[in-house]
Amino acid sequence: MSDILFSLHSWPQAILHIDGDAFFTSCEEAIHPELRGRPIITGGERGIVACASYAAKAIGIKRGVPLHEARKMCPGLVVLPSDYETYSLFSRKMFNVMRRFTPQVEEYSIDEAFADITGMRRALRASYETIAVNIKNEISRELGITVSVGLSLTKVLAKVASKHRKPDGFTPIPGRMIARHLEPLPVEKIWGIGHATTNYLNKLGVRTALAFARLPEDTVRRRFTKPGIDIWRELRGESVYPVCPEEKSAYASISKTKTFSPPSSDADYLFAHLMRNLESACIKARRYRLAAWRIGAFLKGNDFRYAAREIRLSRPSVYPMELSAEMRGLFGDMYRPRELYRATGVVLMELVEHGNIQYGLFEDAVRAERVGDLYRVADEIGARYGKHSLHLGASHGIEEGGSGKRGEPTAREQKRLFGETRRKRLGIPLLHLKVDAGASKPCGERIERRFPQTEETAPESGSPAGVRRGCGAGAPAGGDGDRPAPSGRARRTSARNGS
Repeated sequence: MSDILFSLHSWPQAILHIDGDAFFTSCEEAIHPELRGRPIITGGERGIVACASYAAKAIGIKRGVPLHEARKMCPGLVVLPSDYETYSLFSRKMFNVMRRFTPQVEEYSIDEAFADITGMRRALRASYETIAVNIKNEISRELGITVSVGLSLTKVLAKVASKHRKPDGFTPIPGRMIARHLEPLPVEKIWGIGHATTNYLNKLGVRTALAFARLPEDTVRRRFTKPGIDIWRELRGESVYPVCPEEKSAYASISKTKTFSPPSSDADYLFAHLMRNLESACIKARRYRLAAWRIGAFLKGNDFRYAAREIRLSRPSVYPMELSAEMRGLFGDMYRPRELYRATGVVLMELVEHGNIQYGLFEDAVRAERVGDLYRVADEIGARYGKHSLHLGASHGIEEGGSGKRGEPTAREQKRLFGETRRKRLGIPLLHLKVDAGASKPCGERIERRFPQTEETAPESGSPAGVRRGCGAGAPAGGDGDRPAPSGRARRTSARNGS
């Protein structure tokens, strides 16, 4: 295998990676063409930058920057509330454009996807490079957004290619050109390589992707775990992570988090957010007929330090009504009255099939069955009228404590039409709605919102920090706090980065 980098044919396999350019703000620019080229951010409802346009990035505004700091950096900054339902519509339309060229499309996150176009040259009567450019142009023409496209032999190489020329770029890396593209690439820029593995590679004298790919096989197998070996193989042009178009059907854990602004020390408000996270996680678990043996919770302080607790249950459960007492105990162990908190989170762990649950000898099985019946009805109502149409009283404090500009529903939610829910949107061409333009507009002035025609059902938006969908395998090289592995099987629960 030592000569594989230099002896490959150009296209034994063709894998495409499409990455939306500053996706959330690009969607806003498509809806509001008058904003193109201006510094724009989304996340106004959270008090932190969720996504920054390239004009804003050029000023130094990055994701996660507090809103007050961003405004200091750019007084004319356009601040928009995040409209994740609309972004999901754009995302679904983008993936559908890709499926016109190949059915092998893996939705990796809200703004990223892989596609296997191997063997499509004859069917489409075009080269792989032309197919990639045609997909890119179709997305731009139909949605009014730009994407960066990478084409290569493997998922890792395709990801390297798409990052090479952003925004609005296209980079093909055929087999014979792999070494040329890997030579200047630092190892920390390799998809799946994080800080710990980078430090380890640097200690070995390996500082570039090409140097890593040129390591002897026996050295790699002796010094690295399977994820690191898989990344090494992918860099050499050997496909390890397949493009997998199937929806995810199994989870090792399910988590939900919520960041809010301004920070709060109110116990009822914080516990309400924690319970809402629990309800959201349980809804997702029930969708896949899963129940949890363990539940964990955390509070994130205003100083970005975490307090976390977890508990193992006497039997698996997926009903917040049964778990509220345990969650109250975890919250009591973590909460400090004088501290400010900015985020809460819940994790369901040790998931098992819900149908395999056995009740204890002294448990009230009849009551447990009634709770299950209650939540089956709640799920039906939620599917029709919105996810949290029925919720526990403990989570109702979100509405009471979230009043004010940042706590109000988005303009899109306020203008929802009859028959629409958070997850189901009516496709009406040029639907005129209103949304605040942010700090750059005089008080009271509003921008007209134009939605592209669609008849899609928007997928559920999840917690912050980008998530991925599809199947495949892989984990961060070394498993030591690195970035997510190249081809994990996580669904889009965290589609909040958009960059």
